[in-house]
Amino acid sequence: MDINVKKLVKDAGAALSRVVQLTEETLGTSEKTELDAHLEHLADRANATKTWTEKILRNMEAVLTPNPGNRIEDFFYEKIDKKKPNRLSNLEYVGMDMIEAGNDFGPGIAYGSALNKVGQCQQKLGQIERNFIKDAANCYIQPLRKFLEGEMKTVTKEMSILENKRLDLDACKNRVRKARSMLGQQSAERELRVAQSEFDRQAEIVKLLLEGVSSSQAGHLRCLHEFVEAQARYYAQCHAAMQDLQRELAGARQPSPLLRVNSEDVIELTPSPSESQNSSINPPLAGSTYITATFDTDISKV
Repeated sequence: MDINVKKLVKDAGAALSRVVQLTEETLGTSEKTELDAHLEHLADRANATKTWTEKILRNMEAVLTPNPGNRIEDFFYEKIDKKKPNRLSNLEYVGMDMIEAGNDFGPGIAYGSALNKVGQCQQKLGQIERNFIKDAANCYIQPLRKFLEGEMKTVTKEMSILENKRLDLDACKNRVRKARSMLGQQSAERELRVAQSEFDRQAEIVKLLLEGVSSSQAGHLRCLHEFVEAQARYYAQCHAAMQDLQRELAGARQPSPLLRVNSEDVIELTPSPSESQNSSINPPLAGSTYITATFDTDISKV
């Protein structure tokens, strides 16, 4: 393997010069070249965008995949380019247990039949939830992650290069001020012109990248709208499934119990408000007379 010794020595010297320059700036014994105000503003906006995007991404992943172990497992599967495991949701597990319990109790009895219906609904809700998680990941999480791992990583790298160019420029300025001979002065000024040119070129590159970061919010807004549509669709499907379940359970509800008095008059036990709304489902028995019974009780004699 060929090793370019001159390049290694040059890079080591540049690194040492940057460390010395940074130390002197920290101690306040050397001047520091400041970026222009517009570039500083763009850099601050980019840092804020990166910080908030990372926070939103972490929170969204925690909402969609509450189990941290599953999130770590999914992360490793993504890194090795393998398909994530197809896990059942908690609702689907609950639905499976309800169906098994209903079959064990007997689907012919009221409780067993209701367990089967509710269990099937829970499984349906779990499938709807899994579809929503998949849609949310595709329309919102993946674009945010791609932005952080692509565009923002490039910006961070170029900003680091700009900081190195800035340190090289200030180190050259210090050498020009400290040059004692005419020959040393000319050499230092030549290095200063080269360092200034490289710094200005890198600053323009960084400015273009930072302006691109500001314009990326339009794409993030579009992704956010798609996420809201997916979430609205998810809740609408869940609401429809629960309404269907309520209708099924109401249709299978048993008639209200009756109390016979003196083998002739029949008193219907007071139904709940929900049952009174469904009185059309339970018609009165033929030939039965319904009366309202009022009891006066003197509590002092009890």
